[in-house]
Amino acid sequence: MTSSRQIERLASAWLARRDAESWSAHDQSSLDAWLDESIAHRVAYLRLDAAWRQSGRLKALGAGLPTGTVPPRGAWGLQGTLDPRDLASDVSDATLDRLRPALSHRHAHPAHSERKPIQRNSRRVFHYASGACLIALAGLLAFGWHRYSAVEQASYRTAIGGLQDVALADGSVITLSSDSRVAVTLSRNERHIDLQQGEAFFKVAKDPHRPFVVSAGDRRAIAVGTRYDVRRDADDLRVIVTQGIVRLESDNGPTGRNQPTTLLPAGSVALATDAGVVVNSGSVQQAEEFLDWRSGFISFHGTPLASAVAEFNRYNARKIIIGDASIGAMRVGGNFRWSNADSFVRLLELGFPIRAVRGNDAIVLKSR
Repeated sequence: MTSSRQIERLASAWLARRDAESWSAHDQSSLDAWLDESIAHRVAYLRLDAAWRQSGRLKALGAGLPTGTVPPRGAWGLQGTLDPRDLASDVSDATLDRLRPALSHRHAHPAHSERKPIQRNSRRVFHYASGACLIALAGLLAFGWHRYSAVEQASYRTAIGGLQDVALADGSVITLSSDSRVAVTLSRNERHIDLQQGEAFFKVAKDPHRPFVVSAGDRRAIAVGTRYDVRRDADDLRVIVTQGIVRLESDNGPTGRNQPTTLLPAGSVALATDAGVVVNSGSVQQAEEFLDWRSGFISFHGTPLASAVAEFNRYNARKIIIGDASIGAMRVGGNFRWSNADSFVRLLELGFPIRAVRGNDAIVLKSR
C-alpha cells in the first residue's frame, strides 16, 4: 500500500509537471486518471494545489520529503524531466475516511483548463525564498502527520534494579519497575501501552474519548482515567487497581474462545492465567501493599521462600539460588529493601535452618 507521504510526493510531481510549458492534453488525461484511482490521490492533490496557489510552488515541490530535507539541486527544474508515473507503479488506495464528507460536494476533477500561468520570480528572489518556504512546508507536513497518525510513539525500558517515571503527552504517568519495557502509542482514538516485559504502574489522565489500553500478549487492561498496576510474568498477567475501574479482557480462554470481560474496582487484585481469571477483592490499602516496590521495598506475608527469592531476583543482578529443594516451601514474612538482598539472606540464616554460600555472582541457599 502506498503511504500518504508517497502519495503527496506523487501529487507534488504532478503539480510541477502541470506548470511546465510542455503540458499536453495527454498529460491532463493521465493526471485525471491518477486522480480517479483513489480519493487519497484527490485529497493530496487538492491540498497541495491550494498550497501551490497561496504560498508558491516551492511548498508543493517539497511534499513527501522527510522533514528538514532540501531537495537536490537538480530537482528544482522538474519541467519536462520528472514524470509522476515513474515514481511508483503500484499505487493503491490509501483512504482518508475523515476527509470524505468534505470532498463529497467537490467536482470529480479539479478544473485546470482555465488556470492562469503562475508569475515566475527571478532566480535571486527564488533562492532567497527557498529556505523560508521549506520551513513552512516542514510545519505543514508535521501538522498533517500529527493530525492523522499517532501523535506520540516511543519505547521505554529500565535495567535490573532501576525505576523510571515516564510522563506522557496526555498527562498520564508511567512508573516502570525493574527490568521492564513498554512501547507507547498515543493516537487520536486510543492511548495504547504494550507491556512487553516486567511491571508498570499507571496514573491515567482522564479522557473518556480515548481509552487507555495496556496490552500484554492477548490480554488487555482498559481504563479511561484511573490508577492501576500491570505485571507480566511469562504468559500470566496480574492487575492491581488502586483507583477507579479497570476492564480486563482476553482473546483466548481455556477452551480457545474469548474469556468474559472482568470489571475490576479499586482494591482488586486479579491474576489472569491460561486457566482463567481469579480476582481477590479487598481494600485499597491491601492492594497498595503489592506496590511497595515504588518506594524501594517488597513485602512478604507467609510467602514461600522460592517465591520470595524470585521477587528479590527481579531487582538484583546478583541472584539468590535455592540449592536444596526442601527449603523452597518454607514460609517467610516481613518488609525488605529489594536493593539489600544480603540483609534478607542474613535474616534467613538467623531464623531458619539455612546456610548461605556467597559468591560474586550468586548466593546459594542450602539447608543445614
